Amino acid sequence: MTTLYLIRHGESTSNVDKTFTGQLDAQLTELGRKQAGCIAGFFLGTHIDRIFASDLSRAYETALPLSKISRVPVVKHTAFREIYGGKWEGEKFAQLQDMYPEDYAIWRNDISNARPTGGESIREIARRTTEAAEAIVKEHPGETIVIASHAVPIRVMLSTWLTGGVEDMQGTSWLPNASISKVVYENGVFTPVEMGITEHLQDMITNLPDKI
Repeated sequence: MTTLYLIRHGESTSNVDKTFTGQLDAQLTELGRKQAGCIAGFFLGTHIDRIFASDLSRAYETALPLSKISRVPVVKHTAFREIYGGKWEGEKFAQLQDMYPEDYAIWRNDISNARPTGGESIREIARRTTEAAEAIVKEHPGETIVIASHAVPIRVMLSTWLTGGVEDMQGTSWLPNASISKVVYENGVFTPVEMGITEHLQDMITNLPDKI
């Protein structure tokens, strides 16, 4: 059995600004760095074999405190980048409904069929993330692996492994910053065990806006 932990990055500057970040390289806030330290604390006493992270700095830097305590290097992996948001990147969530009403309505109400205007579709990001995760667990059987990523990649992976695809992704929730989800891989099957763990954050839990 292989154990996989999915970590959403800590709070970023664009989270605070309530903008659609996509693949823009927003930085962690001071709180985000503290949340990353809490993640490292969660794993004290847990043997970690591999740490992978999106190459975007908010995810990579979230993994660094864990790398320090575990003495396992962080390997950057572009497959775990956030969704490419096209024309939405850098825009306020509150303005997207007026700027791109048709595409944003699909995002809000039928996300499995969504594509940010000029960007990557949900099905495309689901394919790139799940294929990368499967390649990693097959290459490292029996190990404990951490992947630091972003809101959409984690949501699509969990939806795929829970339901067999993204068709029912509307029923899979967004997860808070610096939350941890545990998945096991055995006999060719990914099984989410715990999703959105936040106990390690205590009073430092931050969420996506309600109207994302």
